[in-house]
Amino acid sequence: MKLSVRNVRMIVNTIRVITNKRYTMKKVCFILTIGVVMMMMGCGGQKNADNNADADSVEVMETPDSTVYGVCGSGTSMHSLELVTDEGDTITYMLDADDAEMTVKGGMLVGDRMAVVGFKNSDGEMQASQAINITTLLGRWTSIDKNFEIQEGGTVASAVKAESNPWTAWKICNCKLILNRDTFGIDVLGADSLYLENHQGIYAFKRQPVNSND
Repeated sequence: MKLSVRNVRMIVNTIRVITNKRYTMKKVCFILTIGVVMMMMGCGGQKNADNNADADSVEVMETPDSTVYGVCGSGTSMHSLELVTDEGDTITYMLDADDAEMTVKGGMLVGDRMAVVGFKNSDGEMQASQAINITTLLGRWTSIDKNFEIQEGGTVASAVKAESNPWTAWKICNCKLILNRDTFGIDVLGADSLYLENHQGIYAFKRQPVNSND
């Protein structure tokens, strides 16, 4: 137990009182008991203050997600994406006419669930910088050493029993795919192919039917 300067002073003053005056043993014990209680109260207060200070100093490291989620609306065209958001709003995102396929990964089909990151351009219109078709992303994907299914609700099911570190959860953050603690950019998302990239390289997967044993 760490003693503060205040606690030490209380102990010293108590000893001085006892040594300078004559008290019976009963009174001495009473005085010492009071001193110990006051010391414990002081330590408790200091401990709570330290704990509160520690709690206030905790730094939250989570990255805020600027992605807007919703479904692809019927007003979607070749160069614009209409998103009916989860909040019930309708936002029309303009797409780069020369790079629409690179902006939207997984295609645009009315009713598909989408994740979009956008900004307001110089004309005052909302423009998509990245978009992912989550409906296309769902399904079973395989590679040489991976065989997993991205399911609704943020779950990943691995079909490789001997896999040492299988992916078990997924989410989208700023149009990046996070599998467990691994963060990937989606380079390609098509009907039968998925290319993920991080600082270690590019990983290619092909789609398999969910009930397939291959």
